[in-house]
Amino acid sequence: MSAERAEFLRSEIDRLAHAYYALDSPVADDATYDELFAELVALEEADPSLLTADSPSQRVGGTALEMFSPAPHPAPMLSLANAKSADDLRAFDARVRRLLGDDPAAAYALTYAAEPKIDGLAVSLIYRDGILERGATRGDGVTGEDITANLRTVRSIPLRLAMADPPAMIEVRGEVYLPDAGFQRLNDERTAAGLPLYMNPRNAAAGAVRQLDSREASRRPLAFFAYAVGVSDGITFDSQSGAMAWLGQAGFVVNPRSSVCADIEEVIVAVEALGIERPTIGYEIDGVVIKVDQLAIQRRLGAAGKDPRWAVAFKFPPSQRTTKLLDIAVNVGRSGILIPVAVLEPVLVGGTRVSSATLHNQEDIDRKGLRIGDTVIIQRAGDVIPQVVGPVIAERDGSERQWTMPTHCPACSGPVTKVPGEVAHRCSNEDCSNRDLERIKHWVGRDSMDIEGAGVGVVSTLYAAGLVRRPIDLYSLRADQLVDLEGFGARSAEKLVAAIAGSVNQPFSRVLRSLGIPHVGRTVSPLLTRRFCDIEGLSAASVEEVCQIDGVGPMIAESLVGWLALPANQLLIQEMRAVGLPLAEEEQPEASVSSDSLAGKTFVLTGSLVSGGRDLAKARIESLGGKVSGSISAKTTALICGEGGGGKRAKAEGLGVAVLSEDEFEQMMVEAGEAVR
Repeated sequence: MSAERAEFLRSEIDRLAHAYYALDSPVADDATYDELFAELVALEEADPSLLTADSPSQRVGGTALEMFSPAPHPAPMLSLANAKSADDLRAFDARVRRLLGDDPAAAYALTYAAEPKIDGLAVSLIYRDGILERGATRGDGVTGEDITANLRTVRSIPLRLAMADPPAMIEVRGEVYLPDAGFQRLNDERTAAGLPLYMNPRNAAAGAVRQLDSREASRRPLAFFAYAVGVSDGITFDSQSGAMAWLGQAGFVVNPRSSVCADIEEVIVAVEALGIERPTIGYEIDGVVIKVDQLAIQRRLGAAGKDPRWAVAFKFPPSQRTTKLLDIAVNVGRSGILIPVAVLEPVLVGGTRVSSATLHNQEDIDRKGLRIGDTVIIQRAGDVIPQVVGPVIAERDGSERQWTMPTHCPACSGPVTKVPGEVAHRCSNEDCSNRDLERIKHWVGRDSMDIEGAGVGVVSTLYAAGLVRRPIDLYSLRADQLVDLEGFGARSAEKLVAAIAGSVNQPFSRVLRSLGIPHVGRTVSPLLTRRFCDIEGLSAASVEEVCQIDGVGPMIAESLVGWLALPANQLLIQEMRAVGLPLAEEEQPEASVSSDSLAGKTFVLTGSLVSGGRDLAKARIESLGGKVSGSISAKTTALICGEGGGGKRAKAEGLGVAVLSEDEFEQMMVEAGEAVR
């Protein structure tokens, strides 16, 4: 009797969950669902033999894992080529028809499936005899990570297929995402708890499915859309739309905004309609995927490299919103450069909460004609970096105010100077408190010494207490000095001191870039330490010798040699050696890069790039799947602009192409997942 009751409860709970999550049409109230669920759990606890792998109780989550296991895909999960205009879509259609040129019947039958491109995390689900066996991330397209325990917690992923006679094996592919309402609720909870906010739904979703403890993943309101069938055994399909209809019947959520189009002109209409609907759709989409609907024609067309010839992803232009420019603040960097920052009324742009954006310099502000109080247009440059496009002149009411760079440093009141020929304004006080503080923040940061627990707030507290004035001071801290400071207890004080001590195990290349030597960052530092294996070799090198390194130019070489020649910095090197910081390079395995996060994006490089030059920048973009072109067009994702790139910058702005400074390029590469250098 207990076994029959347990089977009834599993079936009934699955039915109610399918109606709620897949059909968006609840057939019972929450209390009824909770009572049935509690009864099932009680039965399984009383008699563990009743517990099955597909039981709804198994969604709750288990103990933490040490790491994820590799998960080879039954067939590669290919990436898609991009289209940005109606003409691009027509060119795709023409290409498909040209490839089918010797088969008029196939070309005549050609139709397309148009599906919203969900901005989430692609996953592969394998079901055997109708039961979920494994779930994996896309990874590099050939091998992903086994995240089955976390995917079981996603309510819209069925643990067993809703059919009496399932296929022996079927691979279902789809996207895990975080709906807008869930993202807002998650951030509201974090605000109430005093925790940092998640910046966008995709990152929150990706972080959830890669939690080592699936109980943490279960706390995030994730959802799932199925978008394809991969390898299968025991069932075949004639079309993409037919496969999607079957998946809906099997218990999966398929996107109701998908459609089958008779020709490419209908596709263009569907794309335009989704673009209009995008802001109110309830979840983030960044484009539309267009696929040849007939699977036989897909197989005939095949793939070119990593891109199937039968599909293309139409990418929407960067999301733009308007908001108020409340003020312009000024940050002082560790080199003394004053950086104006737009203080914005918070707004969601392309799924990311934006409350500030760098304005670069006075010339940038003047060129855009910005005034405090303006309604301004915000976009994410290259769909990554928040950027102020310009003011909405028609919204001005006369209360807006002009802004000019201060004549004295906002941190130390020292005089601000502007070197002729440069756009930057600098604080001329070498002992500026903000410069010192920024040097410490840079030292402890993730891309520098990566000292866990030493966030901006902690560093500011240590600086205000007078315990740390230079990065090297961190290494003389004791736990008993910290316990009475705000935010510290005995345990947190000990953990911070231990993390600082552990940072001496970082490689020499990280130590070098953590020093904040102008133009010596994450790209250049390993080039230097591979050529000069220790600090003695670096200190003895001439500008000419440093310039012999491929990717290192005179500006970098002069900056490095000049910095190392200063007596104060030679004394600092002695102090670093005394606390055990590595000043010689050991053999390090090359970090591998398997991300294709810039796939489909095209960049143009112009001007003088001081962090390794254009060849190195090109190689870095290509390592993440991006392309570098020599000329700008409306299809260009962004122009990377160094010093002296005025001509191409003007053309980019005229075409509405995003323009990134070298610092923004570095930030984009970090956010795109570039392996730490």
